[in-house]
Amino acid sequence: MKLTKYEKDIKESVERGEWEQIPNFKEEAKRYQEVARSTLRKDRRVNIRMTERDFIHIQKKAMDEGLPYQTYISSILHKFINDRFVEKTTQ
Repeated sequence: MKLTKYEKDIKESVERGEWEQIPNFKEEAKRYQEVARSTLRKDRRVNIRMTERDFIHIQKKAMDEGLPYQTYISSILHKFINDRFVEKTTQ
């Protein structure tokens, strides 16, 4: 597996023994797993209206990403509300 420089630095740091396991590791791991599960649970349905043209573009982009269009839309919204949605700039 090819690692980035950042990943290599972390790996080397761990190998040098610079990291310690947190107290109550098993309990903390369980807690974070539950948080991840509840974050990924899709339990709300939303209906929106959009133009046919926009819908076709979304379907094409989703296909390019290898995702179902509903998952693609959900991903866009998730990134947007978490301030991680970045627009491409053309020059």
